[in-house]
Parts: sequence; C-alpha cells; structure tokens
Amino acid sequence: MLSNYLKQKLSSPLKIGSLKVKSRVFQSPLSGVTDLVFRRLVRRYAPQSMMYTEMINATEIHYLKQLPKLMEIDKDEQPISIQLFDSRPDFIAEAAQKSVQEGAQTIDINMGCPVNKITKKGGGSSLLRQPDIAQAIVEKVVKSVEVPVTIKTRIGWSDQEINILDFAKRMEDSGAAMITIHGRTRAQGYNGKAKWEWITKVKKILGIPVIANGDIFSVESAIKCLEITGADGVMCSRGTLGYPFLVGEIDYFLRTGIMKISPTPKQRLECAKEHLNNLWEYKGRRGIYQSRKHLAWYCKAFPGAPELRDLVSRIETIDQGNQLLDKAIEFFNKN
Repeated sequence: MLSNYLKQKLSSPLKIGSLKVKSRVFQSPLSGVTDLVFRRLVRRYAPQSMMYTEMINATEIHYLKQLPKLMEIDKDEQPISIQLFDSRPDFIAEAAQKSVQEGAQTIDINMGCPVNKITKKGGGSSLLRQPDIAQAIVEKVVKSVEVPVTIKTRIGWSDQEINILDFAKRMEDSGAAMITIHGRTRAQGYNGKAKWEWITKVKKILGIPVIANGDIFSVESAIKCLEITGADGVMCSRGTLGYPFLVGEIDYFLRTGIMKISPTPKQRLECAKEHLNNLWEYKGRRGIYQSRKHLAWYCKAFPGAPELRDLVSRIETIDQGNQLLDKAIEFFNKN
C-alpha cells in the first residue's frame, strides 16, 4: 500500500505549468488506439484523467490543407493533449499552434517512440541521441504556444547509452512543464522489464512533474511503481488494450484507498460491443478493420476466449461482429 506521504501527495491536484489536473493517472498516447472513440470509453471511468491523441506527424500537418482526423477533439473532453512528433523545430511549433486552436490544453512531444520508420526520420527516441535538437524543439514550441509543453521519452537508446538524467535536465531547462518516462531503452522496445530505478533518479533531480510509464498493468503495479519511483503520477499504456477500465481503477484507488471490483467477462464483452459499434459509426468500414485488434484484446481470461478472439479478429461486417459478441454475452447471461 502507499505510504502516507505518497497518499497525501497523490490525492492533491497536479500542476503542469499553468494547468491543474485533478487526476494523477494518465492514458498514454497509443498509435492506432487512442482515437476519439477509445478516449471516450477510458474517460467514462476516469473523467478527470489527462488523455492524449495518437501521435501526429508535424510535417504532415504542415503540408496538408485539412487537419487529420487524428487531431479531432470532442469539445467536452478535458483535460486533453495532442501529441506531436518530428525533428524540425519550426514544423512542430507550427503544428503546436494548430493543436491549441483545436482545443489541446497541453502539447506533448514524442521523444520515445522506438519504431524504425519514426526514428529513421529523426523523430521519437532518436532525439535521445540528438539532445541539442530536442532542446531546440522544446524551446521553439514553448515560445510558440501559451499552453504547457510536455515530453514523453525513454531512459536511453540502449543499455550502453542510458542518458536520461542529462536529457531530462536539458528538457526542464528548455521549458518543458512535465516529463513522462517509459522505463525502457529504445533497443528494448517493449521487451524485458521497465527499469523504474531510472525514473527514481530523474525524480530526484527535476523540479517539474515526473510521470512514470512502463509495466503499469494493474492497480497493484501502479502502487509499486509509485512507491519505488516517488513519481508524481503514472501513465497507462498497453494495460488498457482491451481494458479501458484500468485508468479509472487506479485513479479510484489513489483517491479513495479502495479497490474497485473488476468488470465481469460479460461487462467486458458489452464494452467491446460498444467499442465496435462506435468505431463503425465514427469511421465506417475502416472502423470495422480497426476494431479487429480491439475486439481481440477484449477476449481474454474467460471460457471460450481464444476461440472468440480468432473469430472477431477476422470480421468483415458490423453485423458479423455484433452476432459473435451477442452470442458470447448470452452465454454469460445463462451461466
């Protein structure tokens, strides 16, 4: 359980520059996942938590005449941040200004994505190897917008190049209002364990809020991470795939000290059905194709889950998906 000191700290609002947020639990930006539909589901259970759009290419915003759908924000969803990536300070600053016009309350700059197609262009975690450029980006964006600018990064490029202490301090000195640290190197990808001890070290040298990310799959893991790191909050990533309840469960515990009862398989499947239908309404046929991975993630830890997972990952129509889920829900109604 949390120490009294952490209980007191985590029960108070978090100040991110000029912005105060009431929850210390964040939903991570996830490419291909955290669209408007997904964020609405997460926010139902965590109404005060900071949400993030999917990562958006600042270069594309510069050349597109119309802003991408990824930037669409519900006028009622607050607090909300738009996450940007690129290696050119001018382009990110321009994209940041457009993001604020769309309703973003903070601008988050991705400096941690390990995917090759991002790093080869100088974005994401490649900026860990280019701290001067990273610093120039933050300074430029801070001067360009009035909302807080935040960073999401990793502890280093590899075990041989862990430079997060120097890098994080440079980001703070450049004007970043908060930093989220995924406790893995770029070389790790999503393998192995998150090295939370590096987040502990960063927290000791920075004055801005430090948010811990990596291996937050349950309330228990969030508590353990906060105890070890002393971080100002936690960010949930893969733990919310097929489980949009997690951010709310952790937030509820931090506020009350009480563990929420986990949703039943039937409730999870009903959420999956809602997710499917909302994607269909929002994106049409493209939403059906995108729903396959989401539905597969929902299908775990209940009788018949592997078989259902195989079927829903191949659906072609909304009716097909609804029929499969209705049949599974009916099973739990009878048992």
